[in-house]
Amino acid sequence: MEHKNSIGRSKIGGVLVIIFLTLLSLIVLYPLVYVVTAAFTPGRGIATLPIIPFTNGATLDHFVQLFTDTNYPIWFRNTFQVAVVTSMGTLIISALGAYTLSRFRFALKKSFMLAILVLQVFPSVIGMIAIFVILLRFGLWDNLWGLTLVYLAGNAPFNIWLLKSYLDTIPRSLDEAARVDGASHFRTFLTIVMPTAKPMIVFVLLTSFTMPWMDFILPRLILRSPDNITLAIGLFNFITERRNDFTLFAAGAILIAIPFIIFFILTQKTLVTSLGAGAVKE
Repeated sequence: MEHKNSIGRSKIGGVLVIIFLTLLSLIVLYPLVYVVTAAFTPGRGIATLPIIPFTNGATLDHFVQLFTDTNYPIWFRNTFQVAVVTSMGTLIISALGAYTLSRFRFALKKSFMLAILVLQVFPSVIGMIAIFVILLRFGLWDNLWGLTLVYLAGNAPFNIWLLKSYLDTIPRSLDEAARVDGASHFRTFLTIVMPTAKPMIVFVLLTSFTMPWMDFILPRLILRSPDNITLAIGLFNFITERRNDFTLFAAGAILIAIPFIIFFILTQKTLVTSLGAGAVKE
């Protein structure tokens, strides 16, 4: 009898857990569903959107309007350029710096690593005025390359530490074997160390791409010309006090997710395989 009661209580507990997780999923997913609904719903303002998705019909006019009546293609190009250059530059700088710190001994190495760590302690907001003055004096204010350099300088310290910690787990015997076979340090770095660090490389690329792709504060500070505006600033202009084009904003926001979806599809197998190999690495 007690066994049956325990089984009954476990079933009730399982049902309650399922109900709770279902409700939690609906709460988390509803904002996303609401944005998707807004992107395909006729109208402009947020007040005209239905509570139940797609009850007012569906249209692709907002997507067409983005590419015909706005500078969305220019915003997309600018943001994509900054994000790609930032992610690739961050990977190159961080990988070379991490390999140097992980594999070589030199004077003031600990002091240099400490300085890199201290740079991450202070929030970027503190340096806004300094960033503005430096870019202005070097002629890089209101310039996409100036924005890219700021992202590179901000991303490099943390990612150097991150990659260095991962490279420390890779056995030095692999490097020594490559050196015995006549490989140079740079060839060892490219053919031995970097392939072994694939999971962290993919992570660095993804995080370094995400920040400039989604950031609003730095582009708002540095960029002014309409031809240099990024996606975050352009989409924000759709929902200001003087303008209420939430459906256009929603359509543009959905398109922002496309690069992430493509990146995940292309790297999913490599990431999972590399993580599995790293888990059993000796």
